[in-house]
Amino acid sequence: MAAHPHPMLTLTVTRSEAGQTLQNFLAERLKISKRQAKDRIDARQVFVNRQCIWMARHILQSGDTVDTRRSEVVQPTEPRRIRVLNETEHYLFVDKPCGMLSIGPGGVEDLLRAQRNEPALRCVHRLDRDTSGCLLVARSATAFDQAVAIFKTRRVRKFYDVLVVGRLERASTTITTPLDNEPARTHVRRIAATEDVSLARVRIETGRTHQIRLHLASIRHPVVGDRLHGLKTSRDPRFLRVPRQMLHASGLELVNPMGQGPLKAHSPLPADFRRCLELFGLGKR
Repeated sequence: MAAHPHPMLTLTVTRSEAGQTLQNFLAERLKISKRQAKDRIDARQVFVNRQCIWMARHILQSGDTVDTRRSEVVQPTEPRRIRVLNETEHYLFVDKPCGMLSIGPGGVEDLLRAQRNEPALRCVHRLDRDTSGCLLVARSATAFDQAVAIFKTRRVRKFYDVLVVGRLERASTTITTPLDNEPARTHVRRIAATEDVSLARVRIETGRTHQIRLHLASIRHPVVGDRLHGLKTSRDPRFLRVPRQMLHASGLELVNPMGQGPLKAHSPLPADFRRCLELFGLGKR
């Protein structure tokens, strides 16, 4: 680890503090706000076991060492740039980072408007804060309305890569359990598996809230890292080290309501997802 320009403070996680997020741990130990704790993490000024950690929700284990600067002055970070996957006259496909809202203050929509200097940009749909991947953005009000109409007809093909707990015994399955008394359909295809986890490609025909997470939990294969619908405890410490749900919107296809040919884009697996695959012995993909 490179030398630090300011004295470092080393904190050791006690047994009673195990299971806390890095953000909450810093806020409590340093007597600062959660916002200030997150600013330190975003500024790449926090190290866990001598590795730089930039996920505020990183789960700490008993005995972990957390290093951070003694100075409470945190330099403001540069706004994150949103990667554009594909671009047409009327639409953008962008790669949404995990830990960021699609819409709202500091979200993808706001950052992209500033980055592109296009105040009319609007996200056509949303992804959960901790879900990464393909997001369709309209460049005008007309393009937005036309795309939303397509989404309502379900003539949209949505693909996700997901890591789930346990081995999926069947190569493919379709889950049709209703959600909120509404029809829901999720197609699951196993890509690779160990005895502990499975990597799957998922396609959804409906877009119910938390559909993939709820459906996979319903067949006892919750999404790895899902704190709401997934494992709360585990004898395998690897599951508790995963900082966010391993769910990635890898592909999106739909007819182009504003022109000829389909609209489609693919988003490769982000670095944290690939690291998680390596953690569970599924190697680089």
